Amino acid sequence: MEQPNLDYVNELAAGDEAFKNKLLAVVKEELPQEMQLYFENYNNSAFAKAAENVHKLKHKLGILGIVQGYQTAIDYEAELNQGKSTLKNEFDNLLRRCESFVNDL
Repeated sequence: MEQPNLDYVNELAAGDEAFKNKLLAVVKEELPQEMQLYFENYNNSAFAKAAENVHKLKHKLGILGIVQGYQTAIDYEAELNQGKSTLKNEFDNLLRRCESFVNDL
């Protein structure tokens, strides 16, 4: 099971701790907000809006080193646009792992 990590963040920062901290602060602030919107839209059957939320969230997954999960997000976004949600549990589990990881930073 793929786990969040800071490998990509560290690569982007290239030793610049200020940049790294700023990037992580943005993720810490935006991830919970975007997750909340996604869950609200999904629970209200607003699948097109949920797909937009997934589109934004997939970039957070990439930043947090979730490589395979990024593709899951792409596929799930496409599903939502078709009114389907077979990847919901897998995507939601990815989000929860990222949320927990970010909260522990």
